[in-house]
Order: sequence, then C-alpha cells, then structure tokens
Amino acid sequence: MALQTPARATTATPSFYRPYTQQQTTQRVGPNVTDDYERWYTDATPSNRMVLSLRCGIHAEVGWALDRLHRLCTNDQFILKTIPGLTEALFEWPEWYVKEGHQEFEQYPFFIMSADEEKKRRHAVESLSILRNSAINEPNAHELASHVRMQQLLFDALINLNPDSEINTEFLLNVIELLQAISQHVVLSQISKDGKDPLTTLLHIAGHSSNRSLIIATLNLLSQLFSNAANLSRLGAESLALSAAIRYLPLSMDKPLVEASLNYLYAHLSHPPMVKAFFHHHLMSSTLRILVSLLLSEQAEEKVSVDVAVNVRTIPVVAMVTPDHDLTKEEIDRLLPLPEPQRCYEWMRIMFVAKAESEMTQVDFWNLYKDAFTPYTERYPVLVASDVIKNVNVVFPQAQAMVLPGPPQRFVVRGVDRRKETEDGPRFKCQWDRSQCSSPAFGSAGELYDHLLHHIDATGVPDSPCLWASCPVPPVSKARLRPHVLTHMSGLQPPAKHASQDDTVTLSVGDETYPMADPTQRPPPPPRNVTITYQRPTADPPSTSLTALLIIRILFRTSFVATDLAPRADGERFGFPGVVMEDEGDSTTNEEYTYEAEGERKGRRAFVGVRRMMEGVRIADETLMSWVDEMVGAAYDGLPQL
Repeated sequence: MALQTPARATTATPSFYRPYTQQQTTQRVGPNVTDDYERWYTDATPSNRMVLSLRCGIHAEVGWALDRLHRLCTNDQFILKTIPGLTEALFEWPEWYVKEGHQEFEQYPFFIMSADEEKKRRHAVESLSILRNSAINEPNAHELASHVRMQQLLFDALINLNPDSEINTEFLLNVIELLQAISQHVVLSQISKDGKDPLTTLLHIAGHSSNRSLIIATLNLLSQLFSNAANLSRLGAESLALSAAIRYLPLSMDKPLVEASLNYLYAHLSHPPMVKAFFHHHLMSSTLRILVSLLLSEQAEEKVSVDVAVNVRTIPVVAMVTPDHDLTKEEIDRLLPLPEPQRCYEWMRIMFVAKAESEMTQVDFWNLYKDAFTPYTERYPVLVASDVIKNVNVVFPQAQAMVLPGPPQRFVVRGVDRRKETEDGPRFKCQWDRSQCSSPAFGSAGELYDHLLHHIDATGVPDSPCLWASCPVPPVSKARLRPHVLTHMSGLQPPAKHASQDDTVTLSVGDETYPMADPTQRPPPPPRNVTITYQRPTADPPSTSLTALLIIRILFRTSFVATDLAPRADGERFGFPGVVMEDEGDSTTNEEYTYEAEGERKGRRAFVGVRRMMEGVRIADETLMSWVDEMVGAAYDGLPQL
C-alpha cells in the first residue's frame, strides 16, 4: 500500500512571521547605499544606532560610527537631514576640540598625549572631515550653511587654534575647505572689541604658512569670500594674501598653487579701488610680465606651412658664352700696311662697338692695341698710349676718356664695348699657330688643354713663344708656358654661378621659349617655391591662462581709461560758470586724482614693457585674440600725456 503525503493545511501565517509582501512595500526614507551594508544603521529614526553611537561617549562605538559614516558621506545620495540628530552629533567633538581640547596639545607639542585625549582629537578631526565630505553634495551644503552652529564653529576654530602648530594642520584644513563649501552664505563680520577676527588667521596662513595644502585652500577660500560684495569692505590693498599670490605665481610647475594664486588675484583686482592701488605696488610690472609669460608657456601651437606657388614650367639652364672678337690673321695682314693713325681707326672699328652704358679702363684699351701691333714694330711703328686714347673720340664721337674720382682714381673710356663674335663658333676650338690649327673643336676644356700641351711639347726648343691667336708673350720656358695657356681658356668657361642659383629656369608663359631673343623683355616669372610658414593655436587655452588673461584685461582697462577730474565748485559746468564757494574737499579730490593718474601712467608703462611678449600670444578664440590685439596696439601708441 503506497504511502500518501498528507496535504498541508492552509492555515493562517503565525504572528511571529513577517509577511514577505509587507516587507516589499515598505518605503525607506534613508539613503540608498550600494552594498546595503549600513542599511540597518541609517534608518530615519531618533534611535538610530549611528547617532546613538556618536553620543554615547564610548570610544569604540564612536570610532565604529565614524568609520561607517566615512563610507557613506562620499555617496551623492547621502543626505544629512534624513537621519535625525546626525548633524548635531557630528558637531559635538569638533566643538569640544575648538573650545578646550586644543589647548593641551598646543601647550605640549613635543610630548605624546594620553591615548584617551588622542582618541578624542581623532574623533574631532574625523567628524569635521565627514561634514566636509558631505558638503560636496549641494543639499548638505545648504543645510550646513543655514545651521546655527556651523559658522560659529568654523570662526571659533580660526580664532582659537594656533595656525602654526602642526597638530592643528589637518583640523584647520577641514575647517577651511568646509568654509569654502558654504562661502556663498558667509559674511565676514567686523573685528570684535577683543581683536578676534577669523580673517586675520586666514591672511596669516596665506602669507606665512609653509604648508602647501593650507596655502592653496586658504587662497581659494579668500577668492570666494571676496567674490561676495558684502565682504569687499574687509579687502585691503596691502593684504598678505596678495603678496603670497604674487610670490607663488612664478612656480609654473605647481599648477594647483598657481591656479589658486590666479583666482585670488582675479578676486582682489576685480574691485576697482584695489586695482588702482595695485598700480603703486612695487611688483606690479613684474606681475604683469609673469602673467604674459604664463600665457606664452601654456599656449598649444602647431607649425603650419602653406604653399602659395602656382604651376610653372621649368627648363634646364643653357650657358650661352659669346666670346669677344679677336683679330684674325686676315685682319692683321690687312691692318699692318695702313699708316697711323688710319690703322688705329680701323682697328677700333673692328674691335669695339658703341655702347653708352659700358666702360673699360684706359690700360685695358691700350693693352689690346699694344698686344696686336707690338710684335711688328720693327717694320710698322705704333702710336703712344695717349694718342690711342685720344683717337677714341674720332671713331666714336659719343665716347670719351675720363677720370673717375676715388679713392682710388679710375682712368676709363666710357661709351664703348668689346665687339662680340657675330656667329657662335665652337667653344673649345684651338687657336694655336695664330689661329691656324686644323684640329676640330673639342668637347670640354680639359680636352682642349691636353691638346695645347701636345703643341707645347712638340716644339724642339727649350723656350717658345705663345702662339695662341695674337698673343704677344715672348719666348718663355715650357714650365711657364703651360700655366700661361690657361689664361686663354678663361673666356671659354661658363660664368660663375651663385650657390643659391638653381640649375633650371622658370618660365611664366606656357609657349615661351628659352633662350629668348631679348631677355630684357622677359616678364617676371611667378615664384617657384614659395611657402608661408606660421604658428597656429591648436586648442583653447587652459583655465589658468584664461584667468591670467582676465587679470591682464582688468589692468589694461584701468590703465588706458583716462581719469577725468571732477568739476570744482568754482569751475565751469557744461559751459556755465559755477558758484564760487569754499569746499574743503577740493584738495582731497585733487590728491585722489593725482594718485590715480600716476597709477595709470605706471600701468601704461608696464604694458609698453611687455608689448613684444604679447605679440607672441596666439589664441584660437577670435574674441579673446581681439583683446590681445587691442592691448598690443594700445601699448604701441606709447604713453599719452594727460
């Protein structure tokens, strides 16, 4: 017989069980933590274990609660007011330390305190740290700013604690950062009768502290406090914070410190009386130079090259050498029998042409005549040099011999030039044996020189004259004749070319030919390789550069806006004479005007000194770049007289 399982009776759920459906519909008011680890300790009830642990006074329980709150306070869903009594409980330990707990630690800084006192101090620091982390969330910041105990606690901490004591550094850092979180609602009161003032402590920290974190936090706090118009009455022209901000500006590698210094400078100089007083500061010009240097160091640029050349046609260079005309054997034979000065006239007509802008020395002119006819003086006498020079005007009326002033003086014949060969003959043709050598033209100067050496070696005598064309050199040794013949080859070489000259010629017109009949009529060709290179900003400037530019802009606007003297009581107003009356304030007005005008002149001089540096500033944004251009242009206008 099979056993049957008895059916379960459908009875009501016993009272000691919690219905599952009822647990699901429960609406929680506390923060929604991710891991649910602290769910049981964040219930929104006055008997919350977290709050009770903070107030019980047992160090182990207090430490446990603070440890859990440290985990929760960084969550953006952690709201202080959802846990009743939590904010008041977190105030208790910091208030104890500010009022009495700090005294023993400051009195004996080189001794270790008891474990109980050290735990209390740690509870105070951790409680304040939790409040600071919670203030990052905007609802918590509003709640703390409106809490009656908040500002009193922070001000008492700044007044009572010794900022130079190392034991207070962490606590004061939390105080300053917490005060910064609620700075929009903080108004600095005037100094009390007993001389206690939280602002004095903040200025002391900024000006004299050696702790970098405290300096950065204090400068940031002061920047926000003085951004509130209600606190401007507490701003001083000789502030320690101003000196500290200027002192730390050159530390460009420390970005957080430089940014905090720039933020304070901007807040300080945004107040017109402060910027006018700053013009009389002995470090004003140096500060402006550092601000411009910061812009230059942080700008990101790239090198851009733009080719603006057009399409051109290039052809290889063809060296065209047109040699000067030398007398041929037939011309010499025809000239020799002629009497002088007829022979001189005919020789000039063969060797020269009229050219108004040309000139040659009288020595060269005479040497050409002498070299041509001196070898035949035994039979045909020659003219003297003075007669040859005088005959130039007979053949070429427009030419004249003259002396050009020196030093040194030059004796020239102006208006004539050597006649060129009418037909382009072979470049490397041998002219030995008085131009009677029958060898064909050679392909290079080297081949021609080797051929001339064969002529020299073929002579059987040790001394031989130069037989090149009409060369008049008398017989010399072969050792001297070999280098001499090189002088006849110089005219055959192409003209020397500059190192920067290209091997091609650029033509501007597609159907233009080269060489051309009249090179002087050649139109200017377009540039071949023209590249424009410049620096272009690649990204927007960082926040530090923008703040520095705003500070420079404030200084510029104040420097270059003329200050008009207010009308005196006995002066003219709108063209009408004023009523003459005694006013003791007139002298004060004049003194203020003189003070401000002198400050503006100093500011303008400072901008004139950095104008060349500002020319190197490049910003991608057109509006910001127009500011820089305006400041550079105004600086170049100089110092106007007021």
